[in-house]
Amino acid sequence: MASGGAIASYAFTTASAIISADSDVATILALGKGNAPSPVLFRSADALTPREQAALLIANLPTVEGELSAGAVVSISPRHLRVRRLPLR
Repeated sequence: MASGGAIASYAFTTASAIISADSDVATILALGKGNAPSPVLFRSADALTPREQAALLIANLPTVEGELSAGAVVSISPRHLRVRRLPLR
């Protein structure tokens, strides 16, 4: 299993987002000084099956794709979608 630092480094190098249900991951990435990598945080993920999580992400990805590319924290659940630009101030 890769460490959090290795995952963040890979995501930064490949211009990828990091998808997680761990709010600590999103917090660490959001408090960085840059605008990458962008974390996508699933809220209430334990209430969703992996298939439901994938469907939720696929349904909302077109809405947040531009923000993720520019650098943003995306918080997503079946009831809400929140986007905050990086770096957080």
